Parts: sequence; C-alpha cells; structure tokens
Amino acid sequence: MEEDESRVTGTNASEDESAYIVPVTDAQIRSLIYIVRGHQVMLDSDLAELYGVETKVLNQAVSRNPRRFPEGFCFRLAKQEVENLKSQIVTSSEDGWGGRRKPPRVFTEQGVSMLSAVLRSNTAIDVSVRIMNAFVEMRHFIASNATMFGQIRDMERHQIAYQQRTDARLDSMDERFERVFDYMDAHEEPTQKVFFEGQVWDAFELLVSLVQRAKESIILIDGYTDAGTLNILAKKNEGVAVTIWTHPKARLTAKDVETFNAQYPELTVRRTESFHDRFLILDGMEACLVGASLKDAGKKAFGITRIEDNEIVQAILERLGQGEDKALPRF
Repeated sequence: MEEDESRVTGTNASEDESAYIVPVTDAQIRSLIYIVRGHQVMLDSDLAELYGVETKVLNQAVSRNPRRFPEGFCFRLAKQEVENLKSQIVTSSEDGWGGRRKPPRVFTEQGVSMLSAVLRSNTAIDVSVRIMNAFVEMRHFIASNATMFGQIRDMERHQIAYQQRTDARLDSMDERFERVFDYMDAHEEPTQKVFFEGQVWDAFELLVSLVQRAKESIILIDGYTDAGTLNILAKKNEGVAVTIWTHPKARLTAKDVETFNAQYPELTVRRTESFHDRFLILDGMEACLVGASLKDAGKKAFGITRIEDNEIVQAILERLGQGEDKALPRF
C-alpha cells in the first residue's frame, strides 16, 4: 500500500508555499529536457532543484510509490547514457552526479505529471504545469521542424561519409608518402663510405651497385687488376661498354678479357702509368674515388668518396685522352 506522500517528503500540504518562486525561465526549463532512448526526459536532480526539494527526497517518493512510476514514466540511466549526458551538461551541482551510489533517474512527461501528485505541494503542481508546457512546446517545435531535422541528419550523414572517404584517401596518401620517404631514407646515397678489414662482401655489394648505375659506359682506372676485378664488372647492365685503364704490369691477361667478352661484351683494356689512385666513372659524368683496387676491396680498410665537382671528372677524362697513354700496349 502506498504511503502518504506528505510523510515521504516531509512536507505538509497545508504549508504556505506562496513565497517559493521557481527561479528559472521557461526557456531554461526547456534547456533541461534531453532525448534519451527516443524520449524527452528530465533528470531527477534538475527536477528536485525546480521543486525545491533534495534529490534523495524526490527519489524516495518514487521508490515508495512504484505503481505510479512504471518504466514509461521514469527509468534509471545506463552507465553509457550517464557518460553521454555528462559530456553534454555543465553542472556545478554535486547532487546531480557526484556521491551517488545509483545512476540518476530520468522522468518522461507522464512521470513529471505523476511527481506533482506524489509530492503534493503547490510548488510541485505549479512547476509541473510549467514543465509539461515545456514538453509540449518541445514536441511542437520538433514536429514543426521535422523536415529541417531530417535535412540536418542527412547533411550529417553525408558529412560523416565524406569525412570517412577523405580520411581513407589521406591515410592512403600518407601511407604512400611514408613508403616513399622510407625508401628515400633507406636509399639515400652518402658522399663517403668507409669499409674496414673483413667487410669484403659489403664492399663488393656497394661496388656492384655502383657499376649497375651505368646506362652506357663504365671507365675504371685501377693499376692493379686481375680476373677478380672482372667479377664486379660482370654485374653491369647489358649493353654497357667497359674500359679499364690499368698498369702495364697488371695481371689481367688477354685471355681474361676474351673470356669476359664472350659473355659480357664489351670490355676494352688500356694501359697507363699516369694514375696512382683508383677512379670509377659512370656514363662520363658520375665518378668515385676508390681507396683500394677493386680486387682487394674489403681485405683492408679503405674508403669510397663521390666526386661532386664535374670539372674534376672532365679533367680526368681529358687526361685519359692524351697521346702518351695511347702509346702504351692495349688489348
């Protein structure tokens, strides 16, 4: 059996409440109406403040009169619903959110109407009338602007879809750019490289990569060549002509050249005593100073330096073209 609501609230129906005036406007009341589970609802803490009672007192009245408040009149918010509302509401009332063992209740329009009957005070009646008017105004506003809201929802859906497509394109572009930048970082060519004793394979690998850069011609100036030198030059691209300038006493033989040309044409060997250092010149433009003979690369510490000045490259090529070197034996 339901208890006397006046005892629940601690308020006598005969009390003079004419001095109590709801300190909010109708617009402010409307701002306290939220949409939850497809219903227009108000929070128990907001209603308690409007009615001039504690939130605990209001909820006690509801709990002691369960038949008056079925699920369609009021219900407690789920955890996620509480978080969703918190993100939208700025409140300084600790009674609204903090220190509560149970999640807040919310009341529909019918629940608000029932509250006025349960609380049994003039204030509750007056406030409930204003609140229900606010519910009605909100309903009319929503109904009158249903088309506009539909258009807004359509715009939001289009905007979300557009944003998703844009984000996907940007992610794809970012991924492609990232791959390009990673490739550039991984393939950035240093102007100098040093190999230490024992790094035979590393040195061989770099020299091969340099040889494979040539599109038309390779010129190697190396005083100490043998068949081991040809192992590196054999990795050249097809159709690239190779000229080796080496010392007259180098161990590279005519038979070595013939065997090489049978599979990797075309190799020409010329003799010179004019150079001490080793140079590798690609397509007549790109050149490196190599600190060791190619056949010995990696056996002892040596360095490779790219020659940045094109005038130096051209000076080397001009020196190779002078007649004194041409007079030496060639094969």
